[in-house]
Amino acid sequence: MANPLEQFEIKPIIPIHTQSFDISFSNSSLAMVISAVSIVLLFGFCLRKRTLIPNLLQSIPEALYEFIYNLVRTNVGKDGLKYFSFIFCLFLFIAFGNLFGLFPYSFTFTSHVAAVGALSVLALLFNIIVGIKKKKLGYLRTFLPKGIPYALAPLVVPIEAISLISKPFSLTVRLVANMTVGHIMLKILGGFVVALGILGVVPLFFQSLIIIFEIFIAILQAFIYTVLSCIYLGDALRSH
Repeated sequence: MANPLEQFEIKPIIPIHTQSFDISFSNSSLAMVISAVSIVLLFGFCLRKRTLIPNLLQSIPEALYEFIYNLVRTNVGKDGLKYFSFIFCLFLFIAFGNLFGLFPYSFTFTSHVAAVGALSVLALLFNIIVGIKKKKLGYLRTFLPKGIPYALAPLVVPIEAISLISKPFSLTVRLVANMTVGHIMLKILGGFVVALGILGVVPLFFQSLIIIFEIFIAILQAFIYTVLSCIYLGDALRSH
């Protein structure tokens, strides 16, 4: 039976090395590019013939648009709608990355801490920039909310700073753990299907059920990631 962890190995496709860094174009990079291109192609295909009364294909991107729009309005507020494009792209990129990883011989870049962590740090920096832009120096109140005595600042400020820094960590660990565990289960069951031959119909049945469940998990995790990103953005916009 093949090692179920081999599917997470990053392999260079186009080796690119500098003096200190390895910036090769890898299978993970390829998966990200395919996910991004798939989003553009899907939306372009569905919206190629726009009508006032949407047909079935046109309804797909419009439903996604309305879903994320309501999500942002509910969790961030009207002030957050100006940042809708960022949240919308974030959801689509994570969702397509999760779903793309379910195809045979594909690569799940959302199962890697480096990829998801970089995206989470980007989301955190975006929230900080938005908060500073809206509150100016008042953003420093994030680390010492109103009503807290200044005497407690040496205790409260480090706690609030750790809380802020831990946000991308929580986003990353939740998504990576769910994607990794699910794909390991699929790989192990797939190995039993091959090893048992005709008797592999039993694990094949369970694997089919798990694939359906993994599709649900892939979309759910993209939704949770987006909701938490919206909540963190809302915290940056609202005054403490």
